[in-house]
Amino acid sequence: MSNPVYVAIDTPDLDHAVKLAKSVKNHIGGVKLGLEFFCANGHHGVHEVAKLGLPIFLDLKLHDIPNTVAKAVQALNGLAPAILTIHASGGRAMMEDAKAAAGTNTKVVAVTVLTSLDDHDLSRVGVADDPHNQVERLADLAREAGLDGIVCSGQEVKAAHKAWKNGFFIVPGLRPAGSKTGDQKRIVTPRQARDDGASVLVIGRPITAAEVPDDAARAIVGTL
Repeated sequence: MSNPVYVAIDTPDLDHAVKLAKSVKNHIGGVKLGLEFFCANGHHGVHEVAKLGLPIFLDLKLHDIPNTVAKAVQALNGLAPAILTIHASGGRAMMEDAKAAAGTNTKVVAVTVLTSLDDHDLSRVGVADDPHNQVERLADLAREAGLDGIVCSGQEVKAAHKAWKNGFFIVPGLRPAGSKTGDQKRIVTPRQARDDGASVLVIGRPITAAEVPDDAARAIVGTL
């Protein structure tokens, strides 16, 4: 992938989303559209952003019984996303069915541990392991299920890449040096994540909240 930077556009405002994507399109590799955008704009919104010609990463983190997730994936195939996320914690059968239902050009990747969670958060939901061990366990399960890769924090991508050489690794929650961390707890810089084996670098507020988003995107790509 020549440019691994995908800008995360999290807004219910379709016009703003299209304007933002258009302003940075020359310095990014793709656009990540998440739940906030999709719940507000649906298929129509995705089609409008896709008109810009950039790959679409549809970050919906599907998680339900296998049959329901498979049918949801089938319903999304008309959008032809380059990347689609599901939750690894849905289990192997769910992941297998999701991959089988996806279009041939869509990479299905499993979310392991959200970057907003740390050891304490995992403990509170009944996970005894720390994030690193939990990511490794879920990555192994995703690989066994035939998925293309996983979503993990920059702190785990090096170990995941070592264990899964041909895996596709998406790292969200990245913050360039000096940026505010916001609600992210397990973060690294884009350059570190790329050096450690990340395939896609998802960057939101450091670009979208910048005074000149295109300049911010250009500066980040310049560090890679």
